[in-house]
Amino acid sequence: MTTLDRDAAATSRALRNQEEVEARIRAICFKTGPPTHLGAELEWTVHPAADPRAPSHPSSLRQALGPHAPRTLDPHSPELPLPAHGTVTCEPGGQVEISSAPAPSLAALHAAVSTDVAHLRRLLADAGLTLGDHGIDPHRPPRRLLHTPRYDAMEAALGPDGRVMMCSTAGLQVCLDAGTPGEVAARWAAVNALGPPLLAAFATAHTHAGRATGHASARMAAWWAMDRRLTHPVPVSAGDPAGAWARYALDAPVTCIRREDGSWSAPPGLTLRAWAGGAFSRPPTVADVDYHLSTLFPPVRPRGYLEVRYLDAQAGDDWFAPVAAVAALLSDPAVTDQALELTEATAQEWETAFRQGVADPALRRTAAAVLDLACRHLDRTGLPAALRTDLFAGVHRRLHEEESR
Repeated sequence: MTTLDRDAAATSRALRNQEEVEARIRAICFKTGPPTHLGAELEWTVHPAADPRAPSHPSSLRQALGPHAPRTLDPHSPELPLPAHGTVTCEPGGQVEISSAPAPSLAALHAAVSTDVAHLRRLLADAGLTLGDHGIDPHRPPRRLLHTPRYDAMEAALGPDGRVMMCSTAGLQVCLDAGTPGEVAARWAAVNALGPPLLAAFATAHTHAGRATGHASARMAAWWAMDRRLTHPVPVSAGDPAGAWARYALDAPVTCIRREDGSWSAPPGLTLRAWAGGAFSRPPTVADVDYHLSTLFPPVRPRGYLEVRYLDAQAGDDWFAPVAAVAALLSDPAVTDQALELTEATAQEWETAFRQGVADPALRRTAAAVLDLACRHLDRTGLPAALRTDLFAGVHRRLHEEESR
């Protein structure tokens, strides 16, 4: 039996009860070890350069991306990586995303992502397209460009707010190693507690479809309005974060069941817990459980590593400031502990963060404190001094701009 055959057999194995499903989730959610790598995923809305209000078209995007196009856009694409090894994907509304390769340092990540972003911008510019600067499309209402069984099932399950999320929003994700067994709980708690102040500090989604939304981050507002079992934070359990994630996943509704033919829609009301208990025509397989986890979108998601999902897309090169801040705050256990202490009072203020941003006094104080802590520890990240100075200035400029908005 080949390795591929063994992998296929393993993932097709049926999980006969809830205990087996939970064991699978626990086994893959946190891959522990010394934290040595990090990555980033940058997502943008895409617009015709001549008129950002005009709709985009799949053919224009396919032509622009050429051999880098994902197969959801071009079934015959070779899906070549970008020059610095980042990969390109497209979201249902035509948003483009770069997922970096894991980098051994923050400096290496900055160099690689900057190279790939510059290459992507050139490709799009040659086709008369440009990348957006905001966490939600400020010009156009949501419109599906890509149709796949996954996206069709998700839109049917998630409703109008899900359509906005799928077709109009753009985020910035930071990916970090989970850490050693002794570090996982604190790192998991810290990246969650940092969510409200960092979301507030780096909110860019004020306007959608030509109208002011009244929110600092209408992107997060769209996520929050969906089924809370799919998009709200995972409860932080200091003693057992893997168990908290397993319970979250078991209680979440199943939105997609992959089939060789036909619709991927799941029966209404089916949760993974119910499926494991026999509520569907067959038991879930390992592959079904793994796929279900890919349809859960809390602000922080464990994927072996920690996937920080709460940041809005940033304009131009501004993406690096929040990525560097998160990396610095998790650069040392003592710094992470300080960040946890600073965020205690606002750790649950998600709604205030996406509604008011740093106009809220408590969130502004917390954001300023944690960003100051991050800037004071950027030297732990190995960044050159000049880049650290630029980041420090940019972070403080950002806080001032958001306060006066």
